[in-house]
Amino acid sequence: MDHNELYARWRSVKLDDADLTTELEEISGKDDEIFDRFYRDLDFGTAGLRGVIGAGTNRMNIYTIRRATQGLANYLNEKSAQPVVAISYDSRIKSDWFAKAAAGVLAANGIQVHIYSELMPVPALSFATRELHCDAGIMVTASHNPAKYNGYKVYGSDGCQLTEVAADAVLAQINSLDLFQDVKYLDFEEGLASGKIAYITDEVIDKFIAAVMAQQLNPGLCEKAGLKLVYSPLNGAGNKPVRRVLHELGVRDVTVVPEQEHPDGNFPTCPFPNPEIKEALSKGLELSRSLGADLLLATDPDCDRVGIAVRQGDDYRLLTGNQVGALLLDYICQSRTANGTMPANPIAVTTIVSTKLATVIGQSYGVEVRSVLTGFKYIGEQIALVEAENHPERFIFGFEESYGYLAGTHVRDKDAVVGSMLIVEMASYYKQKNMSLVDALEKLYSKFGLYCESVANFQFEGAQGMQIMADMMEKLRANPPKEIAGSPVETRLDYKRSEKIAADGATETISLPKSNVLEYRLGNRCTAIVRPSGTEPKIKLYLSIVGDTQAQVDAKAQAIGDDMKKILGV
Repeated sequence: MDHNELYARWRSVKLDDADLTTELEEISGKDDEIFDRFYRDLDFGTAGLRGVIGAGTNRMNIYTIRRATQGLANYLNEKSAQPVVAISYDSRIKSDWFAKAAAGVLAANGIQVHIYSELMPVPALSFATRELHCDAGIMVTASHNPAKYNGYKVYGSDGCQLTEVAADAVLAQINSLDLFQDVKYLDFEEGLASGKIAYITDEVIDKFIAAVMAQQLNPGLCEKAGLKLVYSPLNGAGNKPVRRVLHELGVRDVTVVPEQEHPDGNFPTCPFPNPEIKEALSKGLELSRSLGADLLLATDPDCDRVGIAVRQGDDYRLLTGNQVGALLLDYICQSRTANGTMPANPIAVTTIVSTKLATVIGQSYGVEVRSVLTGFKYIGEQIALVEAENHPERFIFGFEESYGYLAGTHVRDKDAVVGSMLIVEMASYYKQKNMSLVDALEKLYSKFGLYCESVANFQFEGAQGMQIMADMMEKLRANPPKEIAGSPVETRLDYKRSEKIAADGATETISLPKSNVLEYRLGNRCTAIVRPSGTEPKIKLYLSIVGDTQAQVDAKAQAIGDDMKKILGV
């Protein structure tokens, strides 16, 4: 069917959501609006579904959710005699409704469902999937996207997001289904009454919190440090678990940003609820200044990312995910070394787009730092590898530049609950030494060199956006730059073709899974990486700059950034 035929079909069906009926009526006769909603199905991949909430096959609604869940149910029923699935959701618009819609489909297909009775973060879903021996997990969230988005992430039995093989198998099942005719559905309340749907108990939540607390490096330290903290859950799922962990740590001077304390999928004070963005932290910064707080902590709506601002004189400095990751790695290594808890052959894991400072820090402590593709599931896979060798203790830390951190093996995704705990403990540690986290960072730079990273995002919305991004990447492959800002490209890495190509044409094979990423390593120790986002309609440009002074770093970053924009044509 073309987009108009699909639109007519949706108009002919009595829909369970009155909002969808109203929206379809409002776009009558508006071909561009109809086309954008019906020109394709939402992509399902390793990150599940993500899109704008609304009517149509290219929107997040109960029908696209039910169809995806029917595909997952068919996949699970082929693999297991009695599948079990855990479900969680965050504060986004209709997240609870979408979660219950998924539960109803699973129950109708004979699959046992365990669902949280209230919103809970990504790491709690990953934990429950493992703890309850589930075959899969579902998290309804669009992470840090604007309020108009929602999403649906699927996890495997290991608590990691689906692998490409599993995602492709689920997608094949989804593609075989008619959205209205082929989906089984049981009312949520009927599912509860029958026992096919059950609420996850407080015992599981307690075990999750205990697993987080077990990652303390210096127990009792926070009770003595007197850290003054401001916290914002950005109207999301972190409020209860993060505050509980802070209380158990012994941090008593915690003030929560009142406008961002309670769940609200409209995010009225932070249109982009992303702790990477300064505007999202504006309310927290105002409160921190008024209170003279040592630290501002903010978690995103599904509480898998955490950002911070540190008091520096009379104002606050926001630290990047790379800077916090480097600080945490160093703190973990020095604490474990001092406490005698460093395992034999320790490993830390980061990603190809994250700071190279992690590698040199790891080397200084004898820690192997592994670099994997972007996406925390690849960090989770590394944990599985050491677990398979019966040495899970070897994994001491994992992080990615986009504010995701994990210590421990209790979950297999980034965990802002444990990340918040470790950041607060680390800040307390340095406060007792009359140092801030900025002081600690400057100490790292003086020891290892000045490493600075940046990310530029280029947005491509609408039906044509995906094609524009695809064309941009292929143009780069067809005409690779030989130099950038006057510095020769010494090595070019094409992760989609698994090729590492030197300037003289010599080629090596990249052992990582295929991914649509291009990396350029320059002769001045700098790196530029280009990749389409896996969850948003944008191309990302990552720059890694190394220099001896801030002025030198700034000049290199400006020149390389400007030249890359010309090369990309943006």
